[in-house]
Amino acid sequence: MAKLVIMRHGQSQANRDNIFTGWSDVDLTEQGIEQAHTAGKKLRKTGLMIDEVHTSFLKRAILTSYIILDEIHQNYLPIHKTWRLNERHYGALRGKNKKVVEDEVGKEQLKIWRRSYNVVPPLLNHEDNEPRYEKLGVKMPLGESLEMAWQRSFPYWEDKIAPELLDNKNVLIVAHGSTLRALIKYIDGISDDKIQEVEVPNGKPILYDFDEKLNVINKNTVD
Repeated sequence: MAKLVIMRHGQSQANRDNIFTGWSDVDLTEQGIEQAHTAGKKLRKTGLMIDEVHTSFLKRAILTSYIILDEIHQNYLPIHKTWRLNERHYGALRGKNKKVVEDEVGKEQLKIWRRSYNVVPPLLNHEDNEPRYEKLGVKMPLGESLEMAWQRSFPYWEDKIAPELLDNKNVLIVAHGSTLRALIKYIDGISDDKIQEVEVPNGKPILYDFDEKLNVINKNTVD
């Protein structure tokens, strides 16, 4: 019976400062580092041995992965990094304080941009250029809805993660609030409307048990 652990990275500096982040690379805070250590200790207590680890191209998730593997005494595992697990790109909202945006456009509009499934935020007026993506031939988005973020994440699930689970391997994914919401929506069969109510907190591991056909047998938070 395969197990999947998914976890949002520890608190980042942008989380602390209430700023839209997306593909911007920001560090963990001291609290975020502690959250990662605590999550790793909780996972270690379960006795679960991880076989495969996947994370994004963003250091807040990568550093969280390193800390967890250290805490569960499995530093030897390779970490598979992919841009497909990056946070949703918030377009022209990136770098802006959420409270300031709320004051400008209203609480309801902010909620639509943040929580809805298929609404795209205001787009950037130019494409960013970063070597890490350029060398892969990845065109950086100007902005994404949650649905768009899932569309570029799903091929990685289908080609990499699902086959590992079907091979009875235990998998750890350390990623971001939006990409994990999209994954939860898919795994749990949540509707487009109901996904607005799903929140993924920083540093809280969620454990899924699957049968041989990847049907969910059990889901719980690791405490």
